Amino acid sequence: MPNIRELFYYHIAQTSPTPLALEVEKAEGIYIYDTQGKKYIDCISGIAVSNVGHCNPKVIDAIEKQCKKYLHTMVYGEHIQTPQVELATTLCKNLPNSLNSVYFVNSGSEAIEGAIKLAKRYTGRKKIIAFHQSYHGSTLGAMSVNGSYSFKYRYEPLLPYIEFALFNSECCLNSIDEHTAAVLIEPIQGEAGVKIAETQYLKKLRKKCTETGTLLIFDEIQTGFGRTGSLFYLEQIGVIPDVLVMAKGMGGGMPIGAFIADKEIMQTFSYEPILGHITTFGGHPVCCAASLATLKIITEPDFLADVQEKGKFVAQELKTFNNIQGFTGLGLFWAIELKDFEQVQKAINTAMQDGLLIDWFLYAEHKLRFAPPLTVSWEELEKIIKILKNVISGL
Repeated sequence: MPNIRELFYYHIAQTSPTPLALEVEKAEGIYIYDTQGKKYIDCISGIAVSNVGHCNPKVIDAIEKQCKKYLHTMVYGEHIQTPQVELATTLCKNLPNSLNSVYFVNSGSEAIEGAIKLAKRYTGRKKIIAFHQSYHGSTLGAMSVNGSYSFKYRYEPLLPYIEFALFNSECCLNSIDEHTAAVLIEPIQGEAGVKIAETQYLKKLRKKCTETGTLLIFDEIQTGFGRTGSLFYLEQIGVIPDVLVMAKGMGGGMPIGAFIADKEIMQTFSYEPILGHITTFGGHPVCCAASLATLKIITEPDFLADVQEKGKFVAQELKTFNNIQGFTGLGLFWAIELKDFEQVQKAINTAMQDGLLIDWFLYAEHKLRFAPPLTVSWEELEKIIKILKNVISGL
C-alpha cells in the first residue's frame, strides 16, 4: 500500500520538480508540525495568507458557528446572507468613502479578473496598463497583466490591448489616455522582491488617471490585511484607487478575495447585460465569517501599531547581518537580498533543517522572503532573527 508521500507525488498535480514536500500534521499560531513531530516556525505565512496565525481560535470559532447555521445556499448576490453583509459593511467602514461596494470572490486571481472586467465595462475602453515584474495571478486574464514574459509566453495568445510600463517611471504617464480603461498596479510589488512604489509617483499616477477618466486599480492582494503595518498600504501613502483588490490574508486561512469600488462603478455589472459578473461560491458564508473574525483581530487597538514596531525591529536587525547584499520591506513583509539563487536555495534548506520556513520570490530568485504571521510574539521574533542570522552567516 503506497504511503501518503507516494500518493502525493502520484495523484497531486505537481507545479515544480522539487516541491517542499513537508508532510503536515497540524499547524497552530506561527508553527507548522510535521508527521514526525518536528516543529517549524512559519516565516512564509502561506505566502501572506496566515496573517493572524494558523488556526487562530477566534477564526475557528467563527467558522464553527457559521457551519452550524448554513453553508452554500445560492449563487453570489441572490440571497441576503449575514456573513457577507457584515463583512462588506465592516470593510467599507475601514476604507475611504469612495470604496463602498464589495464584490466577493474566491481568490486573488478571480478578484483581478473581476476588476479588469469592471474597468472595461464601466469605461467602455479596451486598453489596460500594467507594470513590468508585476504579479496578479495565474488565470488567463490575470496572467495577461503579469509583467514577466517567461512565466506566461507558453500560454499565448493572452488578452489583447495590454501595455506594460516601468515601475516607478514617469514615462508611462503619457501612455494613459482616453483609450485606457485602467492602470493596474501593486503599490508594493511582491514577487519582484518587495519593491515599493514612490509615493509621489503614485500621486501623479492618480492625477493622470483622474484627468483621463481611467480607473486606477490597486492590487493589495499580498500587502493587505495588516501585512505592511496598516490594514491596507494605501493608508500610508494617501492615494485612493478607484478599485481595490484583496485576497490572501483576508480569510485567516480560508479562501476568499474581493474587489471594491464605488457603487456607481460596480452597478454596471447589473445591466446590459444583467449578471455581468457571476460566481457560484464567491462570498461563501463560512469564508466570510472567517474573514470578519480576521478583520476584527487586525483592527483591534494596538495590533497594527505592534506590526509597525516589529517591522522597525526587523530592519534594525537586518542591518547587522553579514553576507547580505541589502534588504527592502515594511511591517512584516521583507525581502533579503543574497548573492544568487544558489545561496537562496542553500539558505532555505539550511533554515528548514533548523526548524525555520523561509522562501524566495518568483521574479527575484536572489532574494529571501521573510513574512511571518503578524501575531508573532516579540520573543518568537527575536528567536527567528537569531536563527536566520546564523543561517545566512554560514552561507
